[in-house]
Amino acid sequence: MESARKNRALYIDKEALSVLALCQEGLLAPVKGLMNAKEMQEVDRSGIYQGKTFPVPFLLSPSGQKNEQVLKNAHKGEVLELICDKKVYGKIVVDEVFPIDREHRFKKIMGGDLSSPKAHAIYKRLGNYAVCGDYVVSEFEDVKEVKRKIKEAQEAIGAKHTAALMLSAKPLHRGHERIIRLTLDETDLLVLFLLKPYRTDIMDYSLRHKTLEYLVENYLPKSRVLIVPLEDTYLFAGGNEMILDAIVAQNLGCDKLVTGANHAGLSMYYDRNQMRSIFDTLKGIDIDIKIMSEFVYCNMCRTLVSTKTCPHGHHHHITYHSDSIFEFFRLGLLPPAVLVRKEISAIILSELFPNRFKNLERLYYDMMPSEGLLEERSDEEFYLKLMDLYQTSSLT
Repeated sequence: MESARKNRALYIDKEALSVLALCQEGLLAPVKGLMNAKEMQEVDRSGIYQGKTFPVPFLLSPSGQKNEQVLKNAHKGEVLELICDKKVYGKIVVDEVFPIDREHRFKKIMGGDLSSPKAHAIYKRLGNYAVCGDYVVSEFEDVKEVKRKIKEAQEAIGAKHTAALMLSAKPLHRGHERIIRLTLDETDLLVLFLLKPYRTDIMDYSLRHKTLEYLVENYLPKSRVLIVPLEDTYLFAGGNEMILDAIVAQNLGCDKLVTGANHAGLSMYYDRNQMRSIFDTLKGIDIDIKIMSEFVYCNMCRTLVSTKTCPHGHHHHITYHSDSIFEFFRLGLLPPAVLVRKEISAIILSELFPNRFKNLERLYYDMMPSEGLLEERSDEEFYLKLMDLYQTSSLT
């Protein structure tokens, strides 16, 4: 509803509202509310909250001169509306307002990544004051829906073990598919948390969801795989991402978190000739962590292999780096089927470049084997047929 302006207000964005909703629904437990100054200092110092790892203080510190003035003059017990896009989404009862070190807060949130475009955006949204107190936010039913869907999927198959895999699927490639299949070998139910960012992207959430849904519906045991959204907010930034992924997965009823060995957030390092990761520092987070080896296509083995089991050098390997593979799509090119399933590629290109072929029927008639009948064709069908031609090898 529109704000009646009976109370003073804080103006925040949907990303902040989403983070507040995650906490409100218990997904960030042991954190159950906004931290006060004393709790902030303790988490800053130790990275521990109520005996369990939590990498960054959970604060509401909105930027902007108007918000700063409201917070400077706020008093204990005052009710402040939480407004986003001129609409009231909730309220907070002020308990304490305190100054924060913006630079320090930024470094704690990012966990090392201080120069990426995402980092610059996060820095701009940080204010100089934080507020704590009981709050409530509404109209964020997605979080409740995720909890309900996971519980229903577990009950439907009697799942004793549930694994979580966080992915952006930009794009969904063969490496992802191998990790998904190997995970299904070791669990009853696999929950695919598809990252849903608040910034605009050429390959938006709905398109990525469409490709993942296609894979599940056609090539996986669909009763054992569930796709749910995970809001990709500023809280899940830098080196803190993996820790918070584990916390969210555990609070949603998963007993295993799966990730790839080349994930930047793992912070892999050697200690006394043993490979360690950020997960080795966790306290009180009772979830099994499975770090998958990197998968590549080896032109000597002629199949998808783990870098740990292939005896051939890196110069024989085709890697599954998402940014490089996505470059094919950005340029409007079909990537080789060894990288991405042709059906997935067809879905992506037909969405990114709609109505691309003006003379589609002519192209079909001139280039594609057919039954001899002229029929209406879609861009997606054309890409599939084109890939079939690429894979024709009798003259190569």
